[in-house]
Amino acid sequence: MNVGGLRAGEQDVPQPRASAYGPPSAYEYGAPMPGHSSDEARGRASVPSGHQMGATPSSGAPVQSTEHVSRETPVADEDDPPLAMEALRAVQILNPSGEIIMPRPDHPRVICVANQKGGVGKTTTTVNLAVALALHGNRVLVVDLDPQGNASTGLNVPHHAGVPDVYDCLIDNVPLAEVAQPVEGIPNLFCVPATIDLAGAEIELVSVVARESRLARAIAGHPEKFDYVFIDCPPSLGLLTVNALCAAQEVLIPIQCEYYALEGLNQLINNINLVRQHLNPTLDVSTILLTMYDRRTRLADAVEQDVRNHFGAKVLNAVIPRNVRVSEAPSYGQSVMTYDPGSRGATSYFEAALEIAMRGVNTGGTV
Repeated sequence: MNVGGLRAGEQDVPQPRASAYGPPSAYEYGAPMPGHSSDEARGRASVPSGHQMGATPSSGAPVQSTEHVSRETPVADEDDPPLAMEALRAVQILNPSGEIIMPRPDHPRVICVANQKGGVGKTTTTVNLAVALALHGNRVLVVDLDPQGNASTGLNVPHHAGVPDVYDCLIDNVPLAEVAQPVEGIPNLFCVPATIDLAGAEIELVSVVARESRLARAIAGHPEKFDYVFIDCPPSLGLLTVNALCAAQEVLIPIQCEYYALEGLNQLINNINLVRQHLNPTLDVSTILLTMYDRRTRLADAVEQDVRNHFGAKVLNAVIPRNVRVSEAPSYGQSVMTYDPGSRGATSYFEAALEIAMRGVNTGGTV
C-alpha cells in the first residue's frame, strides 16, 4: 500500500540539502575554510562558472553538490578561537612578564595633546597612550593641564582641593618632582594632577613674567628623565594651552570622525604656527589620531579620507573606534588598557602607542 508515495514500512527521512560548504567541523567561526574564498567563509557559496544561483545545466537537472552543510549554528567548544584571541591580546597589552618592550627614544619626547574642540578624545588618548607605553618599558609622565582634572581621574590620582597640583608649579614655582604622583598599579607612570584651582591660573598668569614658558621650565627642572611627557590640554586656546605648546616638541591632535571636529582645525593649526614663529621654533605637528570612528557611517569614512589627504603621513594608521569599554573605564578609575585589555578600544590604543614609539625610533630614537 502506498501512502503519499511511500510504501508500507518506509519512513520519510529528510535528505541533506546540498551546499558548496564543507561539513561544520571543517571550519572555525569566521575563518575561511581550506580551499574556499573569504566570500564563501562569510556565507556566500561559490557558484560554478557560467551559472547563476538557481540556474540549471542544459539537461534541466538542478546543480547539486555532494557535500552537506548543517543549518544549525556550530556549537563552540571550550577552546573558542575568538576568546583565545582576546585572551592573547590581553596578555600582550598588559605585559605581565615585562618581556615585551616598546622602543625607547634616545631623548625625552614632550607631546602636547591639543584640540580646542571639546569631546574629541584628548584626555582618553593621553591616558591610554601613556599607560600603553608605561606597561611596555617606557618611563612616562602625564601632566594634567585641564582644570576639569579628567586625566587625573582616569589614572586614579587624587586631585581634590588641597592636593599639590600643576597650579602650584605654574604660579608658585613649586618643583614638578614635589607634585608628581606615581600611578597605582602601573610601573614607570607618573601624573601631575590638576585641581579646580587651575581654573584661575589663566587670569593669574596674565601679569607673570615669561608667562608662556612657566610649564616648560618646570618640566626641564625635573631631576628624573622620562621617555615621554604627555600634556593633556584644556579645550581652549588660552594661556594654559599656549604654555603646553611652548613646553612641547610635538603636537598630537585627536580628531573625532565628524564634521564639527574638522571645522576648528584650521584655527588650531594657525595658533600652532604662531607659537612656532614667536615662542617655540622646534614645535611640530607630528601626529594626527582619528578617534570615535564609526564604521557604519559614510561620514566617518569621508572624514578619514579628508584628514589623510590633507595631513598625509602624520596620520596614524591606527584608528580608534567607538567602543563602550573606553567610555566605561574612567568610572572605575582605570584606562581601557587595564579595564578590558582584550577590547577593540584597548587593542586600537595599543597599536597607536606602538606606532608612535616606532616613529620615535625612525626619527632618531633607539631601542
